[in-house]
Amino acid sequence: MAEDTKNVVTASNAEGNHLDKRDVTRAWFKWVCLSNTNYNYERLMASALLASFSHIPDKLYPGDDQKRVEFMRRQMEFYNTEPHFGCIINGLALSMEEEMANGSAVTPEAITAVKTGLMGPFAGIGDTLWQGTLTPILLAVAMPLATQGNLLGPLLYIVLMYAIMLFISHFMFFTGYNSGKEGIENMMASGSVKRLIATASTMGAIVLGCLANSYVTCTSYLQIPVGEGYIDLQATLDSILKGGVPLAITLLTWYLLKKKNMNSTVVLLILVGIGVVLGATGLFGGAA
Repeated sequence: MAEDTKNVVTASNAEGNHLDKRDVTRAWFKWVCLSNTNYNYERLMASALLASFSHIPDKLYPGDDQKRVEFMRRQMEFYNTEPHFGCIINGLALSMEEEMANGSAVTPEAITAVKTGLMGPFAGIGDTLWQGTLTPILLAVAMPLATQGNLLGPLLYIVLMYAIMLFISHFMFFTGYNSGKEGIENMMASGSVKRLIATASTMGAIVLGCLANSYVTCTSYLQIPVGEGYIDLQATLDSILKGGVPLAITLLTWYLLKKKNMNSTVVLLILVGIGVVLGATGLFGGAA
């Protein structure tokens, strides 16, 4: 019986155990659904990666329990990246797993090394493009509608967010799977990624500046008596630098978050305290 099983496995490997498009698409879709679930400090996103590949071992290693166990253990090694742009690594890892299962020179160590080496850089790329560029742009589109009480605002944000997310993650996953290690290395070495990040960062900064100008307000109603007249504090400040106080509040928030690495809750409490003090003294009102 054992000899018969061995012969079946040998014959299967000789023919090749290849993944079809449905297998790859299924792996991508499960990653989209599960990538942000079950975070833990020991392995972070590894369990989500394994869950997205859960149907793969039976396809690559039919009848070989030991190989399937080894496959699953590899996916449970520490893994953490940005889930949308970073899933290019998932596609690449899946491609390498398929090559190794069909007798190529790819080793388990090589697969681990590729995931470990790329997950940091693509986390930085993804966070910059997704959180620093795309999200502020979508908010800039949706927030004006939402503040007017228009339900289209949040609905538009949700629909656009998920549509863009699905497109990017699908494109990146299949780019990794189809291009392989060499294709990704060429893309990283060409400098195109750096140019894309620089452009996206600039665009994101412009959008955030527009949002700050629209939604951060701090207006003074103080009239300072001078002789027989008075000085309008807000008009005076505007003559020096229009919107200077809201700009100062925005820069202070950025400084505390970015340079001092303060928790966002602490920064919020500081801003509330500043607002209370300014309002209580009568210097400013309408701080936000």
